[in-house]
Amino acid sequence: MATAAGTELRTELFVNNEWRPAASGERFEVTNPATEEIIAEVAAAGPRDIDDAVAAARACFEGDAWRSLSARKRGALLYRAADLLEQRADQMARLETLHNGKPLFESKIDVAMTVETLRYYAGWADKLGGQTLPVDGPFFAYTLREPTGVVAAIVPWNFPLNLASWKFAPALAVGCTVILKPASETPLTALAMADIMEQAGFPPGAFNVLTGGGSTVGAALVKHPGVDKIAFTGSTEVGKQIMRDAAATLKRVTLELGGKSPNVIFADADLKAAVRGAQNGIFYGKGEVCAAGSRLLVERSVHDQVVEELAARAQKLTPGDPFDKNTRLGAVVSKKQQQTVLSYIEAGKKEAKLVAGGNPAKVNGKGYFVEATVFDQAKPGMKIVDEEIFGPVLAVLTFDGVDDGIRLANQTMYGLAAGIWTKDIRKAHRVAQAIRAGTVWINTYNFYDSSAPFGGYKASGFGRDLGREALDGYTEVKTVWVGL
Repeated sequence: MATAAGTELRTELFVNNEWRPAASGERFEVTNPATEEIIAEVAAAGPRDIDDAVAAARACFEGDAWRSLSARKRGALLYRAADLLEQRADQMARLETLHNGKPLFESKIDVAMTVETLRYYAGWADKLGGQTLPVDGPFFAYTLREPTGVVAAIVPWNFPLNLASWKFAPALAVGCTVILKPASETPLTALAMADIMEQAGFPPGAFNVLTGGGSTVGAALVKHPGVDKIAFTGSTEVGKQIMRDAAATLKRVTLELGGKSPNVIFADADLKAAVRGAQNGIFYGKGEVCAAGSRLLVERSVHDQVVEELAARAQKLTPGDPFDKNTRLGAVVSKKQQQTVLSYIEAGKKEAKLVAGGNPAKVNGKGYFVEATVFDQAKPGMKIVDEEIFGPVLAVLTFDGVDDGIRLANQTMYGLAAGIWTKDIRKAHRVAQAIRAGTVWINTYNFYDSSAPFGGYKASGFGRDLGREALDGYTEVKTVWVGL
């Protein structure tokens, strides 16, 4: 089935290299948030489908076709998948925009990074080894790094394919098998990726995709005794529930959760660059970014200048058709999310000073758009300061001096990311070390690379995606002793 965007749609479940309807026959609708049009009806997995997917992944993990495959050949499969995705990059980007609402230029960046992530972990597949150990006594001792087993990757709707690859690429590289559960709002690129993985030559059961609701499919995978590891990106509240549910089977768990990241502008910064960085930090991806710089901390002496320029830039950043090459602010992912964001804006209007945006918007009379919104005179304790909004809403706070800036930056339960803007390199390093966050950008914001680990402190989760460090989450260490 092809869409108006010229992309091919897969709408069935992908289990054991087979496309199949849900056993119940149930389906759910997927909507284009920019037009409010239904673009697909996708299979809704149920208990039987989940059991089948887990059984397929387990059989593959324990079977010769996967276990006997050399690490280098596993890497070759990932390289092949990367090449196939790159060949379809334009189509995949259009499909991502179709059901996420982000501007097409952003979706192209997401797909390009997915290609690079696949290639990065393809390169790691034959380079992850153990160690020999200098133990006492007449022994030869060494360690092996072995795959954890069946991995359920549960991913959100903001970067559907890109974040999925952060899970499944390292898992497959080390020899795990994967069940991918995309968000129900954005399942289409995950299903298209399944087609690519099959064409790349992955054996049946190595890569499976189950679509459906998080409270049903996702929760069942977390509780399933046949799943060895949960890799989750999403909200802190859901992350807490996953930890509770995973405890019954002592699953391995890594969690990349919410954020309320500080973006700190010191008076000695390049202010034009800092304002551009602040805009990018909150309005890229419509603010639907875990690491969004949603708390802008500005030193008092430059506060008025920064807010004036930022408000002017926000007012020019008008929502538009995501497929228009000039659009830089697309639709939020759903009507529900639009309502959530607007409820925070209404709360902000009662507590802080609105200096830009603050309204819903339509493009051609339709769509779930929200204006680029900036609040000034924000303070800790306000909802717009303390809680993750996940939309294009910025709260500006004021501080006096380095120590006050550090204190305010750390005055949050989250610890996913932070930004620092200053020309003083010693100050930059001091503040970077003092802020409790998994990623700190200095004089830049919102950049990622497959080689750079990403994850959170505190309520932003634990474990790391990307980099060599991600591989630790999908392997077990075995120690072997040999008597001499």
